[in-house]
Amino acid sequence: MARLTDLRFRATTALQRNLVNPISRRMPFQTLLETTGRVSGLPRRTPLGGRRVGDAFWLVSEFGERSQYIRNIQADPRVRVRLRGRWHEGTAHLLPDDNAVARLRTLPRGNSAAVRLIGTGLMTVRVDLRG
Repeated sequence: MARLTDLRFRATTALQRNLVNPISRRMPFQTLLETTGRVSGLPRRTPLGGRRVGDAFWLVSEFGERSQYIRNIQADPRVRVRLRGRWHEGTAHLLPDDNAVARLRTLPRGNSAAVRLIGTGLMTVRVDLRG
């Protein structure tokens, strides 16, 4: 089972890294999470789905701590989120004890369905937005 999970992770991340993300990042109203690369120190932009609720943006990472943007957040929680074409600064909080499956029910359906289908290590993230 672990081998199948690892294969799914590698296939999904390769597809996202080489095809889906480069196209999605160019779409003007795609939600993006910008982290700082933990090794390079360069901005890293990841297309994702989630929902703003008040001054917080909620998302669920499909691979949890295996996701590169989660590792970047662990190194530096200061992030930016692009919502509807506008950038917002914030601080990301990893919430491994949150019920990620229940959280997905409160987020946009299409993205949530994909995360549930593909994900193998779900983790909730809350970004406290400033401005």
